[in-house]
Amino acid sequence: MTQVITGAPEGDAREGPQVPGGITVHHIISEKTGERESMLKGKNILLGISGSISAYKMAHLASLLKQNGAETHVIMTKNACRFIDPVVFDTLTGNRTVLDDFDRTNVSPVSHIDLPRQADAFLIAPASADIIAKAACGIADDMLSSAIVAAYSCPVLIAPAMNVHMLENPAVQENLEKLKARGFKIVAPGSGYQACGDFGSGRLPEGEELYEWLEMACGAEKDLAGKRVLVTAGATREAIDPVRFITNHSTGRMGVALARAAAIRGAEVTLVAGDMRVDPPQFCTTVRVTSAREMFEAVTSRSESQDIIIMAAAVADFRPKTVAAEKIKKKNAGSENVLELERTDDILAWLGAHKREGQFLCGFAMETQNLLENAEEKLKKKNADMIVANSLRAAGAGFGTDTNIVTFLRPDAVTELPILKKTEVADRILDRILGS
Repeated sequence: MTQVITGAPEGDAREGPQVPGGITVHHIISEKTGERESMLKGKNILLGISGSISAYKMAHLASLLKQNGAETHVIMTKNACRFIDPVVFDTLTGNRTVLDDFDRTNVSPVSHIDLPRQADAFLIAPASADIIAKAACGIADDMLSSAIVAAYSCPVLIAPAMNVHMLENPAVQENLEKLKARGFKIVAPGSGYQACGDFGSGRLPEGEELYEWLEMACGAEKDLAGKRVLVTAGATREAIDPVRFITNHSTGRMGVALARAAAIRGAEVTLVAGDMRVDPPQFCTTVRVTSAREMFEAVTSRSESQDIIIMAAAVADFRPKTVAAEKIKKKNAGSENVLELERTDDILAWLGAHKREGQFLCGFAMETQNLLENAEEKLKKKNADMIVANSLRAAGAGFGTDTNIVTFLRPDAVTELPILKKTEVADRILDRILGS
C-alpha cells in the first residue's frame, strides 16, 4: 500500500494541486479500484470436522475459503462421515479429505503431523464433546485428535456444537476452560432451536461467522496489538416528539469496517454505535446510543483510556430545542409549524481540547462543496491529527454505498485515494495512523 507524505512523490504517486493552506496534494494511483484482496488469500487453513449434525454447515465455509483464495485441507472423524460425505470437501477444496483409513495412495501417512505444521490456522468445527475431551486430555487415537495434539505452531480454534444440556455439563465446560487456558480460541456457539427439539446454546455458527474467526486468527498482522481503539459509527437521532426525530442517511458501514479491521489487527476495540443498517462486528465491545448527547457521554467517558479515537459517525449538529411530550397533531400545528433548533455537543472539538499525549484523534468530514478547504479548517479547529474527507457529490462515495472516495488530511500532507471498498479504506486509514 502506497503512503505519501510531503516531499518527493514515491511509488505510484503524482503531485497535485495545493489546498489554501499550502499543503501539497498527492494522488494515489492504484490498480485496486474495487474488491479488496481477501485476508485469507494464500493462507493454509486446516478444518477438523467431528461427528455432529451441524457438519453440513462446513461445506459452506469450505466454499467461502476456496472462493477467497485459501488453500484448505480437511480432516474428518469416522462419525463426521455419517453426516456428510467426504467427497463434498474433496470437491469444494480441491484436496483429498483426510480420514481414519490411512489411505496412503491419496494422502500422506503422517498427515496429522504435516497438515498442522503447514497451517496458518486450524479450526475444529463442529467440535463434539468427544473431540473436546480428547483435545483437553491429549488423547490421540484417530487422525483428527492426533492432528490436534501435533498442532503447536498455528492458532487452534474450537467451535463446540452439541445439545444445550451436553454443552452445559460441567465436564465439558471444564475441558473448554482447560483448552482456553492453553491458548486455544473457543468460538462462542450460537443459541436457538436445535435438531433434537431443544432450545438453547450449542448451535454451530454459520459459515460467514466462522470465516471471520479465521480472519481474526491469521488474516492480518497484529500491528495494533496492545492498542485500545474507539470508533463511532452510524447516525444519531434527535427526538421531535415520541414519534418523530431528525437524523441523516448514515448506515454505519464505514465505522463498522474500521472497528472490524482494527479488531482483526489485534486492537481492543470499542464501537460506539448510533442507528446503523449493518450489524456490529464481532470481537469488539459495542455501546449502543441514540442521540448526539448520548454519544458525547459514551465517547468522552471512555476517551482517556484510548490510544486511537476515530469519529466516523454522522453526528447531528442540531437538535430540537424542545421535545414534545406527546405526538404533535396536524390539527394543532396549523398550516405552518416552526421547529426551533439548538446546537448539539461538538464531540470532536471536546476530544481535541482534551487529547492526551500520545493519543491519535481522527475525524471525518463529509461535504457537498469546498471539500479540502472545509476539511482543512476542521483539522485545525478541532485539533485533530487527521481528517478523512469525502464528498457526497462523488459517484461511489458517501452514505449507503459499499465504496468510498476519501482524502486524508494531516497537518503536513494531503493524500487522495481512488474509489475503494470501505473495507479497504478502513485498512488504509489504520495504515496511515500507524505510519504517522
